[in-house]
Amino acid sequence: MTDTARDLSSARTLWELLDRRAARTPDRPLLLQQDRSMSFGEVRARAERVAAGLYAMGVRPGTVVAWQLPTRIETVLLSLALARLGAVQSPVIPFYRDREVGFALRESKAEYFAVPGTWRGFDHTDMARRLGAKGVFEACDRLPDGDPAVLPAPPEEGTSVRWIYWTSGTTSAPKGVLHTDRSLIAGGSCLAHALRPNAADVGSIAFPYAHIGGPDYLVMLLLYGFPAVLFEQFAFPQALAEYRRHGVTLAGGSTAFYSMFLAEQRKQPGEKVVPTLRLLTGGGAPKPPELYHAVVREMGVQLTHGYGMTEVPMITMGDPDDGPELLATTEGRPPEGMEIRIVDGEVRLRGEAVCRGYLDPAQTAEAFDGEGFLRTGDLGRLTDTGHLVLTGRLKDVIIRKGENISAKEIEDLLHTHPAVADAAVIGLPDDERGERVCAVVEQPPGAAELSLAQVTAFLREAGLSVHKLPEQLEVVDALPRNDTLRKVLKYKLRERYSGTVK
Repeated sequence: MTDTARDLSSARTLWELLDRRAARTPDRPLLLQQDRSMSFGEVRARAERVAAGLYAMGVRPGTVVAWQLPTRIETVLLSLALARLGAVQSPVIPFYRDREVGFALRESKAEYFAVPGTWRGFDHTDMARRLGAKGVFEACDRLPDGDPAVLPAPPEEGTSVRWIYWTSGTTSAPKGVLHTDRSLIAGGSCLAHALRPNAADVGSIAFPYAHIGGPDYLVMLLLYGFPAVLFEQFAFPQALAEYRRHGVTLAGGSTAFYSMFLAEQRKQPGEKVVPTLRLLTGGGAPKPPELYHAVVREMGVQLTHGYGMTEVPMITMGDPDDGPELLATTEGRPPEGMEIRIVDGEVRLRGEAVCRGYLDPAQTAEAFDGEGFLRTGDLGRLTDTGHLVLTGRLKDVIIRKGENISAKEIEDLLHTHPAVADAAVIGLPDDERGERVCAVVEQPPGAAELSLAQVTAFLREAGLSVHKLPEQLEVVDALPRNDTLRKVLKYKLRERYSGTVK
Protein backbone atom coordinates (compact mmCIF):
# COMPACT_ATOMS: atom_id res chain seq x y z
CA MET A 1 0.00 0.00 0.00
CA THR A 2 1.40 3.42 -0.94
CA ASP A 3 2.03 6.09 1.68
CA THR A 4 -0.94 8.09 0.36
CA ALA A 5 -3.26 5.08 0.52
CA ARG A 6 -2.02 4.20 4.01
CA ASP A 7 -2.70 7.76 5.18
CA LEU A 8 -6.17 7.80 3.66
CA SER A 9 -7.04 4.41 5.15
CA SER A 10 -6.90 5.99 8.62
CA ALA A 11 -10.05 8.01 7.82
CA ARG A 12 -12.66 7.50 10.51
CA THR A 13 -15.69 7.60 8.21
CA LEU A 14 -16.49 6.92 4.57
CA TRP A 15 -17.30 10.60 4.07
CA GLU A 16 -13.96 11.65 5.54
CA LEU A 17 -12.23 9.26 3.14
CA LEU A 18 -14.05 10.80 0.16
CA ASP A 19 -13.30 14.29 1.46
CA ARG A 20 -9.57 13.55 1.76
CA ARG A 21 -9.36 11.99 -1.69
CA ALA A 22 -11.34 14.81 -3.34
CA ALA A 23 -8.96 17.32 -1.77
CA ARG A 24 -5.92 15.49 -3.15
CA THR A 25 -7.10 14.69 -6.68
CA PRO A 26 -10.33 16.62 -7.35
CA ASP A 27 -10.12 16.44 -11.14
CA ARG A 28 -9.33 12.76 -11.59
CA PRO A 29 -12.27 10.65 -12.78
CA LEU A 30 -13.97 8.38 -10.25
CA LEU A 31 -17.21 7.07 -11.80
CA LEU A 32 -17.59 6.13 -15.47
CA GLN A 33 -20.82 4.92 -17.03
CA GLN A 34 -21.47 4.90 -20.76
CA ASP A 35 -20.83 8.53 -21.87
CA ARG A 36 -20.84 9.94 -18.33
CA SER A 37 -17.89 10.70 -16.10
CA MET A 38 -17.68 12.24 -12.63
CA SER A 39 -14.47 13.24 -10.91
CA PHE A 40 -13.68 12.81 -7.23
CA GLY A 41 -14.39 16.49 -6.64
CA GLU A 42 -17.65 16.41 -8.58
CA VAL A 43 -18.85 13.33 -6.70
CA ARG A 44 -18.13 14.98 -3.36
CA ALA A 45 -19.94 18.19 -4.31
CA ARG A 46 -22.95 16.43 -5.82
CA ALA A 47 -23.29 13.97 -2.93
CA GLU A 48 -23.35 16.86 -0.47
CA ARG A 49 -26.20 18.51 -2.41
CA VAL A 50 -28.09 15.20 -2.37
CA ALA A 51 -27.49 15.02 1.37
CA ALA A 52 -29.04 18.47 1.73
CA GLY A 53 -32.06 17.32 -0.27
CA LEU A 54 -32.44 14.26 1.95
CA TYR A 55 -32.10 16.47 5.03
CA ALA A 56 -34.97 18.63 3.76
CA MET A 57 -37.05 15.43 3.45
CA GLY A 58 -36.43 14.68 7.12
CA VAL A 59 -33.46 12.31 7.00
CA ARG A 60 -31.22 12.84 10.04
CA PRO A 61 -28.22 11.13 11.62
CA GLY A 62 -29.39 7.67 12.65
CA THR A 63 -32.44 7.63 10.34
CA VAL A 64 -32.80 4.21 8.72
CA VAL A 65 -33.00 4.51 4.92
CA ALA A 66 -33.36 1.39 2.77
CA TRP A 67 -32.53 1.54 -0.91
CA GLN A 68 -33.04 -0.96 -3.72
CA LEU A 69 -31.31 0.53 -6.74
CA PRO A 70 -29.37 -0.72 -9.77
CA THR A 71 -25.67 -0.03 -10.24
CA ARG A 72 -25.77 3.58 -11.42
CA ILE A 73 -23.82 6.73 -10.66
CA GLU A 74 -26.94 8.01 -8.86
CA THR A 75 -26.86 4.99 -6.54
CA VAL A 76 -23.31 5.73 -5.45
CA LEU A 77 -24.20 9.41 -4.95
CA LEU A 78 -27.22 8.55 -2.80
CA SER A 79 -25.22 6.16 -0.67
CA LEU A 80 -22.45 8.72 -0.15
CA ALA A 81 -25.06 11.38 0.69
CA LEU A 82 -26.46 9.10 3.40
CA ALA A 83 -22.91 8.57 4.68
CA ARG A 84 -22.49 12.38 4.81
CA LEU A 85 -25.58 12.62 7.02
CA GLY A 86 -24.61 9.72 9.26
CA ALA A 87 -27.85 7.92 8.42
CA VAL A 88 -28.19 4.15 8.76
CA GLN A 89 -28.54 2.70 5.27
CA SER A 90 -29.86 -0.71 4.32
CA PRO A 91 -28.98 -1.65 0.72
CA VAL A 92 -31.23 -4.28 -0.88
CA ILE A 93 -30.20 -6.25 -3.98
CA PRO A 94 -32.33 -4.91 -6.89
CA PHE A 95 -33.60 -8.30 -8.07
CA TYR A 96 -35.05 -9.21 -4.64
CA ARG A 97 -38.83 -9.31 -4.53
CA ASP A 98 -41.67 -9.17 -2.00
CA ARG A 99 -40.46 -11.86 0.39
CA GLU A 100 -36.91 -10.56 0.91
CA VAL A 101 -37.72 -6.87 0.54
CA GLY A 102 -40.66 -7.04 2.94
CA PHE A 103 -38.50 -8.80 5.52
CA ALA A 104 -35.69 -6.26 5.18
CA LEU A 105 -38.05 -3.30 5.55
CA ARG A 106 -39.75 -4.77 8.62
CA GLU A 107 -36.61 -5.90 10.41
CA SER A 108 -34.61 -2.72 9.74
CA LYS A 109 -37.60 -0.50 10.61
CA ALA A 110 -36.74 1.62 7.59
CA GLU A 111 -38.26 5.11 7.68
CA TYR A 112 -37.51 5.80 4.00
CA PHE A 113 -37.20 3.54 0.98
CA ALA A 114 -35.50 4.60 -2.28
CA VAL A 115 -36.56 2.62 -5.37
CA PRO A 116 -35.86 2.87 -9.12
CA GLY A 117 -39.49 3.03 -10.22
CA THR A 118 -40.04 0.57 -13.04
CA TRP A 119 -36.74 -1.13 -13.82
CA ARG A 120 -36.20 -4.02 -16.21
CA GLY A 121 -39.96 -4.43 -16.54
CA PHE A 122 -40.68 -4.64 -12.80
CA ASP A 123 -42.51 -1.90 -10.90
CA HIS A 124 -40.53 -1.43 -7.67
CA THR A 125 -42.67 1.51 -6.59
CA ASP A 126 -45.80 -0.62 -6.77
CA MET A 127 -44.07 -3.36 -4.75
CA ALA A 128 -43.01 -0.83 -2.11
CA ARG A 129 -46.57 0.42 -1.75
CA ARG A 130 -47.89 -3.14 -1.69
CA LEU A 131 -45.52 -3.86 1.19
CA GLY A 132 -46.60 -0.75 3.09
CA ALA A 133 -43.12 0.79 2.97
CA LYS A 134 -42.64 4.20 4.57
CA GLY A 135 -41.18 7.26 2.86
CA VAL A 136 -41.02 5.74 -0.62
CA PHE A 137 -39.22 7.87 -3.20
CA GLU A 138 -37.76 7.18 -6.63
CA ALA A 139 -34.01 7.75 -6.94
CA CYS A 140 -32.80 6.40 -10.26
CA ASP A 141 -32.73 9.31 -12.68
CA ARG A 142 -33.42 12.18 -10.29
CA LEU A 143 -32.05 12.63 -6.78
CA PRO A 144 -33.06 14.98 -3.96
CA ASP A 145 -31.21 18.29 -4.13
CA GLY A 146 -30.57 21.10 -1.66
CA ASP A 147 -28.19 23.73 -0.33
CA PRO A 148 -25.32 22.14 1.67
CA ALA A 149 -25.32 25.23 3.93
CA VAL A 150 -28.26 23.73 5.84
CA LEU A 151 -26.39 20.54 6.74
CA PRO A 152 -25.08 19.74 10.19
CA ALA A 153 -21.42 18.76 10.56
CA PRO A 154 -20.55 15.34 9.09
CA PRO A 155 -20.16 12.41 11.51
CA GLU A 156 -16.79 12.34 13.23
CA GLU A 157 -16.62 8.74 14.41
CA GLY A 158 -16.87 5.62 12.30
CA THR A 159 -17.55 2.92 14.86
CA SER A 160 -21.33 3.30 15.08
CA VAL A 161 -23.48 0.89 13.08
CA ARG A 162 -24.52 2.73 9.93
CA TRP A 163 -24.99 -0.15 7.48
CA ILE A 164 -27.39 -3.11 7.43
CA TYR A 165 -26.62 -5.67 4.76
CA TRP A 166 -28.69 -8.79 4.11
CA THR A 167 -27.61 -12.37 3.72
CA SER A 168 -29.67 -15.54 3.67
CA GLY A 169 -27.07 -17.71 5.39
CA THR A 170 -28.50 -21.11 6.29
CA THR A 171 -31.99 -20.05 7.34
CA SER A 172 -35.14 -19.34 5.39
CA ALA A 173 -35.18 -15.68 6.45
CA PRO A 174 -32.33 -13.23 5.65
CA LYS A 175 -29.99 -11.99 8.37
CA GLY A 176 -29.37 -8.30 8.89
CA VAL A 177 -25.58 -7.86 9.08
CA LEU A 178 -24.39 -4.79 10.98
CA HIS A 179 -21.41 -2.84 9.65
CA THR A 180 -19.69 0.42 10.53
CA ASP A 181 -17.84 2.84 8.30
CA ARG A 182 -14.61 1.59 9.81
CA SER A 183 -15.37 -2.08 9.11
CA LEU A 184 -16.09 -1.22 5.46
CA ILE A 185 -12.94 0.88 5.16
CA ALA A 186 -10.94 -1.98 6.67
CA GLY A 187 -12.46 -4.43 4.17
CA GLY A 188 -11.67 -2.18 1.20
CA SER A 189 -8.17 -1.63 2.52
CA CYS A 190 -7.68 -5.41 2.62
CA LEU A 191 -8.67 -5.65 -1.04
CA ALA A 192 -6.44 -2.73 -2.04
CA HIS A 193 -3.48 -4.08 -0.06
CA ALA A 194 -3.66 -7.39 -1.92
CA LEU A 195 -4.22 -6.08 -5.46
CA ARG A 196 -1.88 -3.09 -5.25
CA PRO A 197 -3.58 -0.98 -7.96
CA ASN A 198 -2.24 2.35 -9.14
CA ALA A 199 -3.66 5.65 -10.36
CA ALA A 200 -3.35 4.51 -14.00
CA ASP A 201 -5.69 1.57 -13.49
CA VAL A 202 -9.34 1.49 -14.54
CA GLY A 203 -11.56 -0.81 -12.52
CA SER A 204 -15.07 -2.13 -13.09
CA ILE A 205 -18.17 -2.74 -10.96
CA ALA A 206 -20.24 -5.27 -12.88
CA PHE A 207 -22.05 -6.65 -9.83
CA PRO A 208 -24.91 -5.03 -7.86
CA TYR A 209 -23.60 -2.01 -5.96
CA ALA A 210 -26.06 -2.96 -3.21
CA HIS A 211 -23.86 -5.99 -2.55
CA ILE A 212 -21.28 -5.73 0.25
CA GLY A 213 -18.70 -5.61 -2.55
CA GLY A 214 -19.98 -2.16 -3.56
CA PRO A 215 -18.45 -0.09 -0.75
CA ASP A 216 -15.54 -2.54 -0.59
CA TYR A 217 -14.60 -1.60 -4.15
CA LEU A 218 -15.38 2.10 -3.65
CA VAL A 219 -12.97 2.26 -0.72
CA MET A 220 -10.22 0.86 -2.95
CA LEU A 221 -10.96 3.54 -5.58
CA LEU A 222 -10.76 6.28 -2.95
CA LEU A 223 -7.54 4.94 -1.46
CA TYR A 224 -5.70 4.71 -4.77
CA GLY A 225 -7.39 7.46 -6.76
CA PHE A 226 -8.44 5.58 -9.88
CA PRO A 227 -11.85 5.22 -11.60
CA ALA A 228 -14.23 2.34 -12.22
CA VAL A 229 -16.75 1.65 -14.97
CA LEU A 230 -20.26 0.95 -13.64
CA PHE A 231 -22.51 -1.62 -15.34
CA GLU A 232 -26.23 -1.34 -14.67
CA GLN A 233 -26.84 -4.59 -16.51
CA PHE A 234 -24.06 -7.06 -17.20
CA ALA A 235 -24.21 -9.42 -20.15
CA PHE A 236 -21.66 -10.74 -22.58
CA PRO A 237 -20.75 -9.96 -25.28
CA GLN A 238 -22.59 -6.61 -25.07
CA ALA A 239 -20.51 -5.39 -22.10
CA LEU A 240 -17.22 -5.85 -23.93
CA ALA A 241 -17.59 -2.56 -25.81
CA GLU A 242 -17.60 -0.64 -22.51
CA TYR A 243 -14.55 -2.50 -21.19
CA ARG A 244 -12.67 -1.68 -24.37
CA ARG A 245 -13.87 1.92 -24.66
CA HIS A 246 -12.78 2.83 -21.13
CA GLY A 247 -9.58 0.76 -21.19
CA VAL A 248 -10.45 -1.40 -18.17
CA THR A 249 -7.40 -2.97 -16.54
CA LEU A 250 -9.04 -4.67 -13.53
CA ALA A 251 -12.17 -6.79 -13.98
CA GLY A 252 -14.03 -9.66 -12.39
CA GLY A 253 -16.53 -10.28 -9.63
CA SER A 254 -16.80 -14.04 -9.14
CA THR A 255 -16.12 -17.38 -10.82
CA ALA A 256 -18.98 -16.77 -13.25
CA PHE A 257 -17.24 -13.65 -14.54
CA TYR A 258 -13.99 -15.52 -15.18
CA SER A 259 -15.88 -18.13 -17.18
CA MET A 260 -17.66 -15.51 -19.29
CA PHE A 261 -14.42 -13.71 -20.14
CA LEU A 262 -12.77 -17.01 -21.00
CA ALA A 263 -15.67 -18.05 -23.25
CA GLU A 264 -15.37 -14.78 -25.18
CA GLN A 265 -11.60 -15.16 -25.46
CA ARG A 266 -12.04 -18.60 -27.00
CA LYS A 267 -14.05 -17.04 -29.82
CA GLN A 268 -10.98 -15.09 -30.91
CA PRO A 269 -7.84 -16.97 -29.83
CA GLY A 270 -4.65 -15.03 -30.24
CA GLU A 271 -6.37 -11.64 -29.91
CA LYS A 272 -6.95 -10.28 -26.39
CA VAL A 273 -10.64 -9.90 -25.68
CA VAL A 274 -9.93 -6.67 -23.72
CA PRO A 275 -6.52 -5.36 -24.83
CA THR A 276 -5.89 -3.30 -21.68
CA LEU A 277 -6.94 -5.99 -19.18
CA ARG A 278 -4.14 -7.12 -16.88
CA LEU A 279 -5.93 -8.69 -13.90
CA LEU A 280 -9.10 -10.66 -13.22
CA THR A 281 -10.08 -10.77 -9.58
CA GLY A 282 -13.01 -11.68 -7.40
CA GLY A 283 -14.47 -14.13 -4.92
CA GLY A 284 -17.85 -15.25 -3.63
CA ALA A 285 -17.83 -18.71 -5.21
CA PRO A 286 -15.48 -21.70 -5.50
CA LYS A 287 -12.75 -21.37 -8.11
CA PRO A 288 -11.76 -24.60 -9.91
CA PRO A 289 -7.96 -24.76 -10.29
CA GLU A 290 -8.36 -25.67 -13.97
CA LEU A 291 -10.27 -22.43 -14.54
CA TYR A 292 -7.37 -20.41 -13.10
CA HIS A 293 -4.88 -22.12 -15.40
CA ALA A 294 -7.11 -21.71 -18.47
CA VAL A 295 -7.57 -17.97 -17.84
CA VAL A 296 -3.85 -17.33 -17.41
CA ARG A 297 -2.89 -19.49 -20.37
CA GLU A 298 -5.53 -18.39 -22.88
CA MET A 299 -6.22 -14.79 -21.87
CA GLY A 300 -2.69 -13.79 -20.97
CA VAL A 301 -3.77 -12.06 -17.75
CA GLN A 302 -3.30 -12.78 -14.07
CA LEU A 303 -6.14 -14.10 -11.91
CA THR A 304 -6.29 -13.56 -8.16
CA HIS A 305 -9.18 -15.06 -6.23
CA GLY A 306 -10.25 -14.18 -2.70
CA TYR A 307 -12.53 -15.15 0.15
CA GLY A 308 -15.13 -12.89 1.70
CA MET A 309 -18.70 -12.81 2.92
CA THR A 310 -21.33 -10.25 3.85
CA GLU A 311 -20.14 -10.40 7.46
CA VAL A 312 -16.50 -9.83 6.46
CA PRO A 313 -16.21 -8.34 2.96
CA MET A 314 -12.56 -9.26 2.54
CA ILE A 315 -10.85 -12.06 4.46
CA THR A 316 -8.08 -13.28 2.16
CA MET A 317 -6.97 -12.47 -1.37
CA GLY A 318 -4.48 -13.99 -3.73
CA ASP A 319 -1.38 -11.89 -4.32
CA PRO A 320 -0.41 -11.32 -7.97
CA ASP A 321 3.14 -12.28 -6.96
CA ASP A 322 2.09 -15.68 -5.57
CA GLY A 323 3.11 -18.62 -7.70
CA PRO A 324 0.63 -20.40 -10.00
CA GLU A 325 0.11 -23.32 -7.61
CA LEU A 326 -0.90 -21.09 -4.71
CA LEU A 327 -3.10 -18.89 -6.87
CA ALA A 328 -4.83 -21.94 -8.34
CA THR A 329 -5.41 -23.91 -5.15
CA THR A 330 -5.78 -21.40 -2.30
CA GLU A 331 -7.86 -18.34 -1.41
CA GLY A 332 -4.75 -16.27 -0.67
CA ARG A 333 -3.52 -14.86 2.62
CA PRO A 334 -5.18 -12.57 5.14
CA PRO A 335 -3.93 -8.98 5.27
CA GLU A 336 -2.44 -7.35 8.32
CA GLY A 337 -5.12 -6.98 10.99
CA MET A 338 -7.17 -10.05 10.02
CA GLU A 339 -6.79 -12.99 12.39
CA ILE A 340 -7.74 -16.46 11.16
CA ARG A 341 -8.12 -19.34 13.57
CA ILE A 342 -9.05 -22.91 12.59
CA VAL A 343 -11.12 -24.59 15.31
CA ASP A 344 -12.20 -28.19 14.69
CA GLY A 345 -11.75 -27.53 11.00
CA GLU A 346 -13.92 -24.39 11.01
CA VAL A 347 -12.56 -21.03 9.86
CA ARG A 348 -12.99 -18.33 12.51
CA LEU A 349 -12.17 -14.63 12.12
CA ARG A 350 -11.35 -11.58 14.19
CA GLY A 351 -10.40 -8.09 13.00
CA GLU A 352 -11.64 -4.59 12.21
CA ALA A 353 -13.29 -5.71 8.96
CA VAL A 354 -15.54 -8.17 10.82
CA CYS A 355 -19.15 -7.02 11.23
CA ARG A 356 -20.58 -5.99 14.60
CA GLY A 357 -23.06 -8.83 14.54
CA TYR A 358 -26.66 -9.13 13.43
CA LEU A 359 -29.92 -7.28 13.99
CA ASP A 360 -31.06 -10.30 16.00
CA PRO A 361 -28.99 -10.43 19.23
CA ALA A 362 -29.52 -14.19 19.45
CA GLN A 363 -27.89 -14.65 16.05
CA THR A 364 -24.97 -12.49 17.18
CA ALA A 365 -24.46 -14.56 20.33
CA GLU A 366 -24.48 -17.75 18.30
CA ALA A 367 -22.09 -16.43 15.63
CA PHE A 368 -19.21 -15.29 17.87
CA ASP A 369 -17.17 -17.45 20.22
CA GLY A 370 -15.97 -16.47 23.68
CA GLU A 371 -12.85 -14.77 22.31
CA GLY A 372 -14.68 -12.59 19.81
CA PHE A 373 -13.97 -14.73 16.73
CA LEU A 374 -16.72 -15.00 14.12
CA ARG A 375 -17.71 -18.56 13.31
CA THR A 376 -17.89 -18.63 9.51
CA GLY A 377 -19.37 -22.11 9.11
CA ASP A 378 -16.72 -22.74 6.45
CA LEU A 379 -14.17 -25.54 6.72
CA GLY A 380 -10.55 -24.97 5.83
CA ARG A 381 -6.89 -25.13 6.72
CA LEU A 382 -3.88 -22.83 6.66
CA THR A 383 -0.76 -23.79 4.74
CA ASP A 384 2.76 -23.32 6.07
CA THR A 385 2.92 -20.10 4.02
CA GLY A 386 -0.22 -18.71 5.68
CA HIS A 387 -2.49 -19.26 2.67
CA LEU A 388 -6.05 -20.40 3.30
CA VAL A 389 -7.48 -23.50 1.65
CA LEU A 390 -11.25 -23.93 1.93
CA THR A 391 -12.39 -27.55 2.04
CA GLY A 392 -16.15 -27.33 2.49
CA ARG A 393 -18.99 -25.66 4.35
CA LEU A 394 -20.86 -26.35 7.52
CA LYS A 395 -23.55 -23.97 6.35
CA ASP A 396 -26.08 -25.34 3.94
CA VAL A 397 -25.67 -22.48 1.50
CA ILE A 398 -25.52 -22.49 -2.28
CA ILE A 399 -23.27 -19.80 -3.76
CA ARG A 400 -24.49 -19.01 -7.25
CA LYS A 401 -22.71 -16.20 -9.13
CA GLY A 402 -21.39 -14.84 -5.85
CA GLU A 403 -24.80 -14.67 -4.14
CA ASN A 404 -25.73 -16.80 -1.12
CA ILE A 405 -28.91 -18.83 -1.57
CA SER A 406 -30.58 -20.60 1.34
CA ALA A 407 -31.48 -24.19 0.52
CA LYS A 408 -33.98 -24.25 3.37
CA GLU A 409 -35.95 -21.32 1.97
CA ILE A 410 -36.52 -23.17 -1.30
CA GLU A 411 -37.21 -26.45 0.48
CA ASP A 412 -39.83 -24.83 2.70
CA LEU A 413 -41.66 -23.53 -0.38
CA LEU A 414 -41.38 -26.86 -2.22
CA HIS A 415 -42.98 -28.61 0.73
CA THR A 416 -46.13 -26.55 0.13
CA HIS A 417 -46.56 -28.02 -3.37
CA PRO A 418 -49.27 -30.72 -3.39
CA ALA A 419 -47.17 -32.96 -5.64
CA VAL A 420 -44.12 -32.88 -3.35
CA ALA A 421 -43.81 -35.25 -0.41
CA ASP A 422 -40.28 -34.25 0.57
CA ALA A 423 -37.50 -32.18 -0.95
CA ALA A 424 -33.81 -31.46 -0.66
CA VAL A 425 -32.08 -28.56 -2.41
CA ILE A 426 -28.38 -28.77 -3.09
CA GLY A 427 -25.68 -26.83 -4.87
CA LEU A 428 -23.81 -28.62 -7.66
CA PRO A 429 -20.48 -27.53 -9.16
CA ASP A 430 -20.89 -25.36 -12.23
CA ASP A 431 -18.09 -23.83 -14.29
CA GLU A 432 -20.12 -20.72 -15.17
CA ARG A 433 -22.07 -20.06 -11.97
CA GLY A 434 -19.79 -21.49 -9.30
CA GLU A 435 -22.74 -23.59 -8.19
CA ARG A 436 -26.16 -24.28 -9.69
CA VAL A 437 -29.35 -24.93 -7.75
CA CYS A 438 -30.67 -28.48 -7.92
CA ALA A 439 -33.95 -29.59 -6.36
CA VAL A 440 -34.37 -33.28 -5.53
CA VAL A 441 -37.93 -34.28 -4.67
CA GLU A 442 -39.94 -37.26 -3.51
CA GLN A 443 -43.53 -37.32 -4.71
CA PRO A 444 -46.61 -38.78 -3.05
CA PRO A 445 -48.07 -41.98 -4.53
CA GLY A 446 -50.14 -41.41 -7.63
CA ALA A 447 -48.84 -37.90 -8.32
CA ALA A 448 -47.99 -36.99 -11.90
CA GLU A 449 -44.25 -36.52 -12.33
CA LEU A 450 -43.22 -32.91 -11.94
CA SER A 451 -41.25 -31.02 -14.55
CA LEU A 452 -38.67 -28.32 -13.91
CA ALA A 453 -40.92 -25.76 -15.62
CA GLN A 454 -43.78 -26.61 -13.26
CA VAL A 455 -41.57 -26.31 -10.20
CA THR A 456 -40.05 -22.98 -11.19
CA ALA A 457 -43.50 -21.57 -12.08
CA PHE A 458 -44.76 -22.59 -8.65
CA LEU A 459 -41.80 -20.99 -6.87
CA ARG A 460 -42.15 -17.80 -8.91
CA GLU A 461 -45.79 -17.58 -7.90
CA ALA A 462 -44.74 -18.04 -4.26
CA GLY A 463 -42.54 -14.95 -4.58
CA LEU A 464 -39.10 -16.56 -4.79
CA SER A 465 -36.49 -14.36 -6.47
CA VAL A 466 -35.49 -15.41 -9.97
CA HIS A 467 -31.82 -15.92 -9.08
CA LYS A 468 -32.82 -18.59 -6.52
CA LEU A 469 -34.89 -20.74 -8.88
CA PRO A 470 -33.66 -24.31 -9.38
CA GLU A 471 -31.88 -24.97 -12.66
CA GLN A 472 -32.08 -28.74 -12.30
CA LEU A 473 -34.80 -31.06 -11.00
CA GLU A 474 -34.40 -34.69 -10.00
CA VAL A 475 -37.37 -36.85 -8.99
CA VAL A 476 -36.49 -39.85 -6.77
CA ASP A 477 -38.42 -42.67 -5.15
CA ALA A 478 -36.80 -41.93 -1.78
CA LEU A 479 -34.25 -39.42 -0.55
CA PRO A 480 -31.17 -41.01 1.08
CA ARG A 481 -31.35 -40.75 4.87
CA ASN A 482 -29.34 -41.83 7.89
CA ASP A 483 -30.52 -44.58 10.20
CA THR A 484 -30.84 -42.50 13.38
CA LEU A 485 -32.75 -39.24 12.96
CA ARG A 486 -33.63 -39.96 9.31
CA LYS A 487 -31.86 -36.83 8.17
CA VAL A 488 -31.40 -36.44 4.44
CA LEU A 489 -27.82 -37.19 3.41
CA LYS A 490 -27.19 -34.34 1.02
CA TYR A 491 -23.62 -35.37 0.35
CA LYS A 492 -24.95 -38.53 -1.29
CA LEU A 493 -27.15 -36.40 -3.54
CA ARG A 494 -24.19 -34.20 -4.47
CA GLU A 495 -22.14 -37.29 -5.29
CA ARG A 496 -24.97 -38.71 -7.41
CA TYR A 497 -25.78 -35.59 -9.41
CA SER A 498 -22.56 -33.57 -9.59
CA GLY A 499 -21.82 -34.85 -13.06
CA THR A 500 -25.32 -34.35 -14.45
CA VAL A 501 -26.77 -31.30 -16.18
CA LYS A 502 -30.41 -31.06 -17.26
